[in-house]
Amino acid sequence: MSDLIEYGQLFIGGTPVDPLGSGTIEVVSPHTEEVIGRVPHAGAADVDRAVAAARAAFDQGPWPRMRPEERIAVVTRIKDAFAARHEEMARLISAQNGSPISWSVLGQGLAALLAWEAALTVARDTVYEERRAGILGPLLVRREPVGVVAAVVPWNAPQFVAAAKLAPALLAGCPVILKPSPQAPLDSCLLAELAAEAGLPEGVLSVLPADRETSEYLVGHPGVDKVSFTGSVAAGKRVMEVAARRLTRVTLELGGKSAAVILPDADLGTAVAGIVPNAWMNNGQACVALTRILAPRSHYAEIAERLTAAASALVVGDPLDPATEVGPLVTRSQQRRSLEYIDIGREGGAPVLTGGGRPPSPGTGWYVEPTLFGEVSTTMRIAREEIFGPVICLLPYDTEEEAARIADDSEYGLSGSVWTADVERGVDFARRVRTGTFSVNTFSLDMLGPFGGFKNSGIGREFGPEGFGAYLEHQTVHLPPGWEG
Repeated sequence: MSDLIEYGQLFIGGTPVDPLGSGTIEVVSPHTEEVIGRVPHAGAADVDRAVAAARAAFDQGPWPRMRPEERIAVVTRIKDAFAARHEEMARLISAQNGSPISWSVLGQGLAALLAWEAALTVARDTVYEERRAGILGPLLVRREPVGVVAAVVPWNAPQFVAAAKLAPALLAGCPVILKPSPQAPLDSCLLAELAAEAGLPEGVLSVLPADRETSEYLVGHPGVDKVSFTGSVAAGKRVMEVAARRLTRVTLELGGKSAAVILPDADLGTAVAGIVPNAWMNNGQACVALTRILAPRSHYAEIAERLTAAASALVVGDPLDPATEVGPLVTRSQQRRSLEYIDIGREGGAPVLTGGGRPPSPGTGWYVEPTLFGEVSTTMRIAREEIFGPVICLLPYDTEEEAARIADDSEYGLSGSVWTADVERGVDFARRVRTGTFSVNTFSLDMLGPFGGFKNSGIGREFGPEGFGAYLEHQTVHLPPGWEG
């Protein structure tokens, strides 16, 4: 991807318009460290315009008043347009954030497409009005759109997260203001083009690339009814604080420090093969990544050897090379953060089994070697804090009860997995870990099931009927006693 990609206008209310400010965002390749794109930097005045357009669309426009099947038809066109260009979208994201293209086609393109499709399935099955027999008389229970939605998405999986928010919000009847990260705004500009071609009514979608200051202004805007945010715990707490001033509804999908637990009866080859790609997925820059691997002491040496060999064999390089399995981190600061945590792990006494620094090649780019620490204890910072890089911890345990305690001994509770010869044993283990999703002998995220976190990993759920419901409000209409209708 050698040509500079430039967008000179913002997408507000469905129309390309000139920004009211002069600021720009330069998108830098984490591989070449060169500028690959530019977009306008939205400011507070642009937020005001976008909110006003969304507010008019919600308060007077046709979108929330359409029949569900009419909205489904429009969103299906967006999904189909995305499907036709999902590989282009994946390459664009990889160029911005360093995701290996082999992973990006699946995790950035096809996964986003599945999220759109899953939301359509839920929307078709949703009952928007139902009669109930109340204690005092008949009831009509209605579900209606929550209002104007601010959707704030991160740089690590921008289209997947955008689909998780946009698809259900639009299908519920909500206008949306999408705020992409300044590190990866180009794909959202492309998505705006696809949405415009699909025939969304005026005001229903705006896309505002911007920094944290503008994001905070959007989150606290009096015209916003609902905020859906994905990002760090610190930023999520700030979002909640700002939104609380106006009792704005929030969904927060935040960090993780997920455990992959290998039970003594597990097939080690299967377990290691299943864990490694999901520990170092997206260069370790994934909230659901299996960053803590728990091994029984009875098999610890063999597991450590197998994991070390598998991690050492991961191909590091140009994210757009199909052979690459680990690409560069998104920014120099993210690279520095991972290297600092590697130093912290060494200082804490954990041995480096593989990796532990910058790779010898390529000469440019924000790369960190796939790194595995052994003999990690639960008190070490590398076992407790989210690193968001290719730095993984191997923790030994003695009993299954201890393994469950270690897996649950975290301020996070987003994901995890267990590997065992007995699926029922695995399900029983899952019941003992307070985490939003958990996999047995696999690692999966199904977009028809609720996804989200316990503890500091967030509030609320995305995907499935539970995630769809986050964009609906309930109204109860009390009918006269005895009235049949």
